[in-house]
Amino acid sequence: MKQFLYRAMDAAGEIVPGNMDALNVPDLEARLHRMELDLIDYRETRKRELALGRRAVSRKDLINFCFHMEQMSSAGVPILDGLCDLRDSIDHPRFREILTDVVENIEGGQPLSEALSAYPEVFDPTFTSLVRAGEQSGKVNEVFANLAESLKWQDELAAQARKVLAYPALVAVIVTGVVFFLMIYLVPQLTAFIRNMGQELPLHTRVLIGVSNAFIDYWYLIIAAPIVLWQGGLWWLKHSERAAFRFDVFKLRSWPLGSVLQKIILARIATYFALMYASGITVLECIRLSEGIAGNRVVAAALRRAGQLIAEGRTVAGAFQETAIFPPLVVRMLRVGETTGALDGALRNVAYFYNREVREQIERVQAMIEPAMTVILGLLLGWIMLSVLGPIYDTISSIRI
Repeated sequence: MKQFLYRAMDAAGEIVPGNMDALNVPDLEARLHRMELDLIDYRETRKRELALGRRAVSRKDLINFCFHMEQMSSAGVPILDGLCDLRDSIDHPRFREILTDVVENIEGGQPLSEALSAYPEVFDPTFTSLVRAGEQSGKVNEVFANLAESLKWQDELAAQARKVLAYPALVAVIVTGVVFFLMIYLVPQLTAFIRNMGQELPLHTRVLIGVSNAFIDYWYLIIAAPIVLWQGGLWWLKHSERAAFRFDVFKLRSWPLGSVLQKIILARIATYFALMYASGITVLECIRLSEGIAGNRVVAAALRRAGQLIAEGRTVAGAFQETAIFPPLVVRMLRVGETTGALDGALRNVAYFYNREVREQIERVQAMIEPAMTVILGLLLGWIMLSVLGPIYDTISSIRI
């Protein structure tokens, strides 16, 4: 298909810009007509240029999609009619275009899961695999309900993480601004006065003067260095699989966020593993799909190794235990699930436990961050005041004597 940037007019006479995949211009006009839009002008473009102009489909959009489809399916409304209703009511331009294409593909004979899989940047392989399993088992409404709950959990977790990081980020910006003000403006004025006293300066004062001079002479390098290091690190991680693997190891072992990250990954894997297994997907396929949602190369490698061991005849619990990555709780619950025949229920218990642990640990980390940032700021200001006021106090004391 070709990609087009277009301008169209809706029923109210307003201009609606957007982008869409289409076979040709007549196909573009037909697709826009189904969206009750009339084409004004268009321009064929490349995928890279088109991607820059697209507004990404957010997790909240997916939650609304799953909730709508679950409600429609539970009420007995055909999938195609439910998609058409959602397409006509949605405000997100890009998502509306995707749903238009999905409807057309279903009308052309494709099942829902296959039509959704044409957009992996929105509907990942796990999502489409669950929908396919729901189609095969006749439980599409349950699959969409479970997906909505899982996406809501991820959204709440992301909101908690943003809340934890918001305070340190704000304090870091304020501290950076204060440091630049002190080093570039205030410290030079005070050090000029201290030098005129004619006495030998202590080491910490000389260090402060050196740091202040560095800020004055190389302020642009100090600002640019973190940006360059950040972009260089991202480039290195992107082009070096070994570096990316080691960084993932570091993330899991770092304190105090490593433990939180590990529990988040395990909770996410357990949640989706339970959903997939309950939907009728085989254990090996569940493990293969879980590799993609782990978000960490170390855990993904452990899952891959566990899948190989299970394919060779090992039990699920034994295979996970041999990887030496998964905690005893996970192995124990897998063993219970295998014994009782309720593997999905055991995994849901794992997800519940780690969800609770993640919330509690995030609260503890947040409680530690605030006083830690306060102590750092206090030490910085204390060093500056000691370096500046110390020589002044020594001079005054010598005059009194």
